[in-house]
Amino acid sequence: MSLKKLVASIKRNKYFLITTHTNPEGDALGSELAFYRLLKKMGKRALIINDDNLSCAYNFLPGINKIKKFKTKQRPIRFDCFVILDCSDLRRCGEVSKINIYNKPIINIDHHISNERFGDINWVEPYTSSTSEMIYKIYKKLRIPLDKKVALSLYVGILTDTGSFRYSNTAPLTHEMAAEFLRFKLDVPRIYKNIYENIPFPDMKLLSKIFSNVKRQLHGRIVWFQIEQSLLKHRIISIDLTEHILSFARAIKDVEVAVLFKENLRLKNEVRVNLRSQGKVDVNRIARFFGGGGHQTASGCTVGGRIQDVTRKVLKKIRESFNESYIRY
Repeated sequence: MSLKKLVASIKRNKYFLITTHTNPEGDALGSELAFYRLLKKMGKRALIINDDNLSCAYNFLPGINKIKKFKTKQRPIRFDCFVILDCSDLRRCGEVSKINIYNKPIINIDHHISNERFGDINWVEPYTSSTSEMIYKIYKKLRIPLDKKVALSLYVGILTDTGSFRYSNTAPLTHEMAAEFLRFKLDVPRIYKNIYENIPFPDMKLLSKIFSNVKRQLHGRIVWFQIEQSLLKHRIISIDLTEHILSFARAIKDVEVAVLFKENLRLKNEVRVNLRSQGKVDVNRIARFFGGGGHQTASGCTVGGRIQDVTRKVLKKIRESFNESYIRY
């Protein structure tokens, strides 16, 4: 689907509902807020509703109070277009998908290689750094000027999805966009501190418990962590545990693949699996095998079963992928 057709749809419609995947991080939130502001600049009406509460790390984003949480008894909402950002399949936006009771057209804007093209309009760029980069391209296509609020939102999206410009999805355009955003005099040290150096003490104590139980296989090339329901029950977590844990794991010497297994707090015998790779192993293929997806170096899936059984199955698949990847290399 061309950007031209997407832009035509935006121009044609007036009322928009915007959402993203569950447990939204910097790119999801940054792209939502920037797209919302784009619509407002065009004289459109828009509403952002997400399935989950937001991490306090992103409270500094301008307009964050515009993002509403889905309510079980949500009243019908009038809209012409349902815009889903940074989401590889419709299920990942959670309960919000139930709002589209009149089957209004879906616009799907995403950069995951595993995207299922579930929209009426699908604009998917798998080798783009972030969904925020794609929103930036819409601004340029429509010749709508950026402002400081948009620049900050998009900068946060690109910063977080490129691992602070460390991952392989960092390209020349990534730095060119960052340079353009920085012309708005963004407070880069404050942005970084809010996202990465703002862990409440109780959460740090929890992280220390999780880190102390790290395990490894294949001479340290695979490391993994497990989080059981009992560890999180009755706790209020204000940070994104997953990103902090896996960022720590990727920094361990010789690690090629890092995995986090986390039991679902709401459902028994369901485990969320998050995978990260340094590049040799395609974790998207592993995630897709278990019904998930994402990127070659960052993917996830949800697997039914007890955490010990899920761990065993996923690690077995990773070991098989190691054999395949080293044959290719």
